Amino acid sequence: MLIETLAASRDLQRMRQIAGVLLRHGLGDAVRRLGLADALTRAGQALNIEHAGELAQLPAPAQVRMALEELGPTFVKLGQILAGRADLLAPEWIVEFSRLHAAVPVLPLQELRPTLREELGAEPEAVFSRFDAEPLAGASIAQVHRAALHDGTEVIVKIRRPGIVEVIEADLRLLRRAALVAEREWPVLQPYRPRQLVQQFARSLRRELDFAAECRNAERVARNLAVLPDIVIPRVHWDYTRERVNVQDFVDGIPGGDYARVQREGLDARVLAQRGAQAVLKMIVEDGFFHADPHPGNVFYLPGNRLAFIDFGMVGRLSPRRREELLQLLLGLVEREPRAVADVLLDWTDGHQGTRAAQLEEDIEAFVDQYHGTPLAQLHLGEMLAEVTRVLREHRLLLPADLALLIKAFISLESMGRALDPDFHMAAQAQPLLRRVLRARYTPAALAERGWSGLRELAAQLGRLPSDLSRALRKLGRGHVSVSVEVAHLRRTGEQIDRAASRLSIALVIAALIIGSSIVMTVGGGPTLLGLPAFGLMGFLGAVAGGLWLLRAIRRAGRARDDDDD
Repeated sequence: MLIETLAASRDLQRMRQIAGVLLRHGLGDAVRRLGLADALTRAGQALNIEHAGELAQLPAPAQVRMALEELGPTFVKLGQILAGRADLLAPEWIVEFSRLHAAVPVLPLQELRPTLREELGAEPEAVFSRFDAEPLAGASIAQVHRAALHDGTEVIVKIRRPGIVEVIEADLRLLRRAALVAEREWPVLQPYRPRQLVQQFARSLRRELDFAAECRNAERVARNLAVLPDIVIPRVHWDYTRERVNVQDFVDGIPGGDYARVQREGLDARVLAQRGAQAVLKMIVEDGFFHADPHPGNVFYLPGNRLAFIDFGMVGRLSPRRREELLQLLLGLVEREPRAVADVLLDWTDGHQGTRAAQLEEDIEAFVDQYHGTPLAQLHLGEMLAEVTRVLREHRLLLPADLALLIKAFISLESMGRALDPDFHMAAQAQPLLRRVLRARYTPAALAERGWSGLRELAAQLGRLPSDLSRALRKLGRGHVSVSVEVAHLRRTGEQIDRAASRLSIALVIAALIIGSSIVMTVGGGPTLLGLPAFGLMGFLGAVAGGLWLLRAIRRAGRARDDDDD
């Protein structure tokens, strides 16, 4: 409790800002339920918020989107991640959150100089042959300046905003508290596990704050895509790269959203769409390590119909098992095999809990079957994946975080491909790769490798068996072994036993009353009632009342069981 109190006092000013923004956007009920107003009142802080009439006229998704933008980088990032969670949010929220951007002011170079001096060891003008004071771009977490190395190489210098870590950590502490309160105040949110979502979000955001980790991600992708000569990943200059500053080659190309310029400069939009799809599909399906945010701002088109990908702060990772499941899902969608799609999704969502698995499978089969007979060139894979997540949302099931990122990447990629080429079809691009990768997994060499890996793991487990048995026997000898048995519906069973024991106790009391009253009736003397011994008669009446109550209780329990069976 003391730690929570200290944390609350440390974050008091930020709490006041958040509560003020939420109130200004008509979200007062959320402020009250999350306890922000109560906490500020206890701290003696007043919320003097003027409500703007025009804001009250906006729909709820727009209100929340504007509030997130005003709250700053942590909440903008949260909204951007939620924009890819069609399994959580309805379409109107997804559309609104997709518009999120951080309206952050550009910082003067003077405010960034302390960070540059500490990370580079000198003033930027001494480290680079040229350093532009005017920023090339600004974002919520970093600011980018253009520079040149002494050998003439044109580079960008990405600098983390001063004080941003402290702001984000305060926001994350408040988000964790908000998630805890939300689960208590809004029981409907419990199946979505808000605390787990905040925990995953915090890990992702902290990784984005480490610019050296971003560069390691970029180099890993560059190695994986080296077989695709038309894909460019900016080179990292490690002599100047640190946690708060990174330096990479400058990419001089057409921004991903400038489709008119693509036509003016004579690039082949169809080839660009195909090559972009091949690169992202390879990252996802073959490598299991992919750019998780391939929106137009992170893509550039280069002469020769080449593409460059930048900004690898947000990446997705897929285990070998997950990649195999993904292959089955995508092939099931592309080749219209509903049972394959249903099987994979039930595995992903642990569908037998919290829903009727048979109903979920039926809904998925009905969805996939509607595409039966549709030509491959007419399938919209991104839209199909979005529809699958809608089905899961209706069943109140969650996708694992890595798969939510994956589906978001697919949808973004198909949208970009269609903007370049209206005839672009992700399904047609994906099918040959999916089949090739799937065949490669069942070649003799691949099967032998997996078999050998399984044997090594088995041998390692057998090698550990004697020591594990010895440790277990020592614990058993010391009495330190405990057995935990989990029985489904144990609480309900205990309640039934408790009720049965109560009825049995009442039956014993009734029997005792009958026996005792019979004995009293045979004894002469004492007060009488209606010509009978008064105490004996009262005992019999008590036994009758208890018996009637017992019969009523047994009948009600029988009806309750019948209702449960129905």
